[in-house]
Amino acid sequence: MKNIAYILLLLPALLLLGCKGSKKTTSTSKPAAKNSVNFVDSDTLSELLDLADRKNKLVFVDFYTDWCMPCKLMDQDVFTDKKVKAFFDKNFISYKVNAEKGNGVNLATVFEVRAYPTLLFLNEKGQVIEKKEGALYPTGLLDFAQRAIDKHQGS
Repeated sequence: MKNIAYILLLLPALLLLGCKGSKKTTSTSKPAAKNSVNFVDSDTLSELLDLADRKNKLVFVDFYTDWCMPCKLMDQDVFTDKKVKAFFDKNFISYKVNAEKGNGVNLATVFEVRAYPTLLFLNEKGQVIEKKEGALYPTGLLDFAQRAIDKHQGS
């Protein structure tokens, strides 16, 4: 019983703090499920910024790594939430970036990503509107997203 109490206390801390460092394991992260937020597949961020400009939307970027447990939990439990999916698909161009592979390494450097997940909202020029290190539950992510929209509309 004592072990269960410790696990229940540690899980929220794990989600809130995110993953820091560069520890690698052999497990890999699967792409988001079909009933998840629609993440656009692109080799370059500039394509997405152009698309966001044409559609008058912000770009949401989820920086993750294959070994990051909070990243995996967000894929399973947050990005698949019906309210999150509907809100993000309507309001954002969403983009998942593996910070340790391909162009993700360069993007992580440009946006000073130091923990995983790191969640960004960018305007059509690639400027950061909002940034959060660590995982969020659905309600927190929706509040964070709405702040980005409000901040962008106020500028």
